[in-house]
Amino acid sequence: MPRRAAPPVEHVEQPHSATLIGSVQRAMRLLESVAEHEHGAPAKQLARETGLALPTAYHLLRTLVHEGYLRRDKGLFFLGEAAERLSSSGAQQKRRSTVVEALAHWRDLIGVPVYYAQYRDGEIEVLCVSDTPGTPAVEEWADFRETGHAHAIGQCLLAQLDEAARRDHLDRYPVRSITPYTVRDHHSLLRRLERTGRMQPVIERQEYALGTVCAAIPITLGNTAATMALSLPVHQTGRLWAATQQLQEEVGRRMGSLALSISI
Repeated sequence: MPRRAAPPVEHVEQPHSATLIGSVQRAMRLLESVAEHEHGAPAKQLARETGLALPTAYHLLRTLVHEGYLRRDKGLFFLGEAAERLSSSGAQQKRRSTVVEALAHWRDLIGVPVYYAQYRDGEIEVLCVSDTPGTPAVEEWADFRETGHAHAIGQCLLAQLDEAARRDHLDRYPVRSITPYTVRDHHSLLRRLERTGRMQPVIERQEYALGTVCAAIPITLGNTAATMALSLPVHQTGRLWAATQQLQEEVGRRMGSLALSISI
């Protein structure tokens, strides 16, 4: 019988100096040094600060300029657009982690799944969900974007929109029944949204998913329509209002620190 080829061996890099690439290390030291000089620095100064030979520093600096991580102006080196994009991405990740941590805290404190969503570019976007095996989130069995009329998150976001934006959304995603409890038609939904105060919680009972009740708290920052929401199994409906009020109080308490972060 033909011999079977031996399976490929997976090579795991070890934290040994032989695996480190010296030129990358030196380039990173140069980037860090440039970042410390708001008004730029010449190659000679950067070479001295990083302990590099001047020819090596020149070669790496030219490469970093070519790749957009640095820029050169009148003999001085500054951080370039590529490095600034990395910094911006890192800041965005930090802001997102702030929201994730807040949702996890409220999930554990209140004992419910917690959701964060925004209305962006004409669409309902659920950006973060925090749940546990014991308190699972609602399964998205019908596209949240297309069924905003049926769930608390969507109704809360639609209630924050002006009339034109609301009608535009419903023209693209018409009202349709997805459970026996879903609002029946376009006009009934509009009347309900008009009765909902812009900053009042929205309560929804089994309109999106049978066996589940939900609530959403409106958050408006500038032109951003957003919401924090929670869900409970229908047999815990008696907890819904108290849990909603607790979430609203917790969000209000931390809104100052979250104001920037929720603009993810």
